[in-house]
Amino acid sequence: MWVSIACAALFVHLNCLGITAESPWSPQAAAKSFSRLPGLHDQQPVVTPNICGVDDVDRVPCGEPGIDDAQCGAISCCFDGQQCYYGRTVTVQCTIDGQFVLVVARDTTLPRLSLDSISLLGGSDAPCSAVDSNADFAIYQFPVTACGTRAMDLGDYVVYENKMSSSYEVGVGPLGAITRDSHYELSFQCRYAATTVAALDVQLASNSPPMPVAASGPLMVELRLGSGQCVTKGCVQAQAAYTSYYGDADYPVTKVLREPVYVEVRILGRTDPNIALVLGRCWATSSPDPFSVPQWELLVDGCPYQHDRYLTTPIPVDGSSGLQFPSHYKRFVLKMFTFVDHDSMAHLQEKEEMLPQQDSLLINLL
Repeated sequence: MWVSIACAALFVHLNCLGITAESPWSPQAAAKSFSRLPGLHDQQPVVTPNICGVDDVDRVPCGEPGIDDAQCGAISCCFDGQQCYYGRTVTVQCTIDGQFVLVVARDTTLPRLSLDSISLLGGSDAPCSAVDSNADFAIYQFPVTACGTRAMDLGDYVVYENKMSSSYEVGVGPLGAITRDSHYELSFQCRYAATTVAALDVQLASNSPPMPVAASGPLMVELRLGSGQCVTKGCVQAQAAYTSYYGDADYPVTKVLREPVYVEVRILGRTDPNIALVLGRCWATSSPDPFSVPQWELLVDGCPYQHDRYLTTPIPVDGSSGLQFPSHYKRFVLKMFTFVDHDSMAHLQEKEEMLPQQDSLLINLL
């Protein structure tokens, strides 16, 4: 029998950036040539809930020493009353002397962005590599004429445009490919009128809205997702997750990459304690058709798919569960992932720009 249900829709902001300079970067040098730009605060919000919550040891100074709160905010940075510093997001600046400045925090996305994976239109080698970095930030600075930047003469203005993206690790199976890494893209441009910075335009790419919930499968078997949370000290999340479940109105359920997804399959309408539910094959698809591709195996002959770096974990259901018929239930937990578009694989092999990831996931049973 078949059960197909919308399991989770990907929730990540796909965007990113990277740059470098011909001369050594410093926050003071960047601030001296920076001009406040219209629209700089119109960037789309990122996943990070507390942008200015950066540990003291990891802070990257922004602007000249001694600037006040207003001056710090004018260059899109954070101020704690004493110091101006870059926040846990992506900060883009254009300088009057024709430089792009980009500061990228790894906390810009969930899961955290791999700073080593950032590249520009011109690649990731010098002069398009980071000019400075620490564990949490990468700093890029490069001339507006370098790193694959496209220039357009619009009469009164010259527009310089570039695009930055992060790569992601892909797991390849017989019928599909997936990833659990964040992918982040950023398109940005600076407009110059004579020697003055006229405007900065930043465009972040994002996923399409999640697909609608799929139809239920056979009535005698139900697949559902646990939604319970630990609320007491010493609580075990793998047990608490099955104290409540998502209802029809909750789908599609939004999950972050690598976030645990707690799955339960149960037999309905039977009271025979001798019946035991056995799962043979369980796999994920990106459409309601269980025969569609791409596919990704979760369970094979009831066991975790061994070619996945993040193995599906079966959760034992026995008498301690409090269920009247424990043998009528199967539970397992998987780490959230997203399918990678087939065409993206070809681009990945050719080291070209990758296409968007597919952003919905459905679980199928056999």
